[in-house]
Amino acid sequence: MAWKSNPKAVMACLLVIHVLAHIDRNMLLGFSPQITRDLALSNAQYGFLAGAVWVLSFGVMALVMGSLADRYSRTRVMACGILIWSVCTAASGAANSFGELVAARFFVASGEAALVPAAVSLIAELFSEKRRGTAMGVFFAGIPLGIGFSFVLAGTLGASHGWRQTFYGLGLVGVLISLPVAFLNDQRSAPGMVQGPHDRGAAIPQQLAALWGVLRGSPALTLTMAGFVLVHFVIAGLSFIQLWLVRERGVDAAGMARQLGLLQIAFGTLGALGGGLLSDRLSRHVPGGRAGFMALLVLVCGPLMVAHRFAEPGSALFYLGMCAGIFLPMALYGPAVSLIQGLTPPHMRSTVTGMSMLLINVFAIAIGNALIGGVSDYLEAVGHAQPLTHILLACDALVILAAAVFAFAARLETRHPPMAGVAVH
Repeated sequence: MAWKSNPKAVMACLLVIHVLAHIDRNMLLGFSPQITRDLALSNAQYGFLAGAVWVLSFGVMALVMGSLADRYSRTRVMACGILIWSVCTAASGAANSFGELVAARFFVASGEAALVPAAVSLIAELFSEKRRGTAMGVFFAGIPLGIGFSFVLAGTLGASHGWRQTFYGLGLVGVLISLPVAFLNDQRSAPGMVQGPHDRGAAIPQQLAALWGVLRGSPALTLTMAGFVLVHFVIAGLSFIQLWLVRERGVDAAGMARQLGLLQIAFGTLGALGGGLLSDRLSRHVPGGRAGFMALLVLVCGPLMVAHRFAEPGSALFYLGMCAGIFLPMALYGPAVSLIQGLTPPHMRSTVTGMSMLLINVFAIAIGNALIGGVSDYLEAVGHAQPLTHILLACDALVILAAAVFAFAARLETRHPPMAGVAVH
């Protein structure tokens, strides 16, 4: 179709939508001190909101939406998702209890689950394998930009308008964006594309059955997904970083919200763009290709993340480690998602992406947030002086473990090279 003839314009639109998705998702983090105070939430309740609620909806629905995106119009799947999450973002602002906020956030997650599987498949179609890491990095720059802007909004608009009014405004913006997306015709046999005989997925039960065969037949794919899950314990820790800094390191909440937002924008975006670009240019020179490149990145950034837990707030080492923790997960999105897409048949790409999101949300986000919240509550109850510090160090150790998993995937990648891209751009 005509709108696909300019991949850069498509990428720009997808990036804007992805930024909005992560603003809506992470406003809970940016307003965590205010929301936990106003609704009298415990650490465990807050951890459940930031973690398990997303698994119950986002993770499961990502797999379902991925299967639908492989079979039907990706743009209409995305439009439905944008509409759902935006309406429920506005509903989050009206919540007056823990139960009401759980219900609203559950459906925010359901809507957001439609975006990434459909968008990643579309990007893999529009960009060749040699440029795919950069393209994925640009799209996933929406994560740090969205997280960063959520903290910035919390520290600016939130101070004058409050968290409820901010949620209402974001919901309205999303509803308006969803309308034009719904009218884009996602015909997969676009001019200039080489199409195979099985470019669309099967019905959901058959598609999910085929997923097991794809994972079992590619150990490199399975290991890459496992390493990617471990890296996301950084994101679980991010849910508690403002609480950690305010409660245990004595920093100002509003000032730190603004700093976190700016650091997320700067170093998260640098990671997403730089990681994707460098993986495209350097992976052919690194043993194990993209997987080897990812193992090296973890080994460089992981120790800095650990060191900053013990550094004085405001010191050079403190900010260096904090920035490394922001940079690392985003720098891995381009090479990891590109490698996963390259090891996956075209008609299974959205489904495999949905499976990756399910695993990330179950093991890193839900279990990770629940453990951080529950264990820190226990340590606090028994009189531990710095409960969040110690549990966040355990998360850092799991992130470093990902280097070994990527190294094993690197040994296998040459035996299962990525499939050729179908795009000519």
